[in-house]
Amino acid sequence: MELNSKKAKLVQEQPRSATVTRKTKETDIQITLDLDGEGKLDISTGIGFLDHMISALGKHARFNLTVACQGDLHVDDHHTVEDVGLALGSAFDQALGERRGIARFGHAYAPLDEALSRSVVDISSRPFCVASLGLKREKLGALSCEMIPHFFMSFAQEARITLHVECLYGDNDHHRAESAFKATAVALRHAISRTGGLNDVPSTKGVLA
Repeated sequence: MELNSKKAKLVQEQPRSATVTRKTKETDIQITLDLDGEGKLDISTGIGFLDHMISALGKHARFNLTVACQGDLHVDDHHTVEDVGLALGSAFDQALGERRGIARFGHAYAPLDEALSRSVVDISSRPFCVASLGLKREKLGALSCEMIPHFFMSFAQEARITLHVECLYGDNDHHRAESAFKATAVALRHAISRTGGLNDVPSTKGVLA
């Protein structure tokens, strides 16, 4: 019994961090992520509003997160947003490691003034995303609004999670987008919270893979 207790404590204390580099002809990205951080952030993608959204995600998920991206913004914002989402998802997957001893599910509502968003997360190892934000503007700053749901989809793909995020209502697109990122941050924080020891797999199949 004492041995099992020591093993469980060891699992609880293992660091959950990762560094990911993604380099293509379109983007050059470096990401460092600590899932059990204090919300320390250094975000630079070349797109101000994307920086703002990723900062909201990292802060409210309580990640320590560094993101540096040099992208082909002379073309447009697509490659930068997509590749940062993919790289961040990959870092999340690597940092999380073997999917044991975690809550698995998380959900959260986050308001921002008149806007309210809901996010539901399953650390399922089955990538799927539904992102319904109802944005009406073409751009927020230099970020195309069509790329905001695509960021969530790219992140979920490489993070190997199921993510449903929806803005329930709101008049201001800045508020709608930001509340969606904040809700997702809190849902992720709950889903990855540590709950058990070495053999605690939150699935009737005995494995999350």
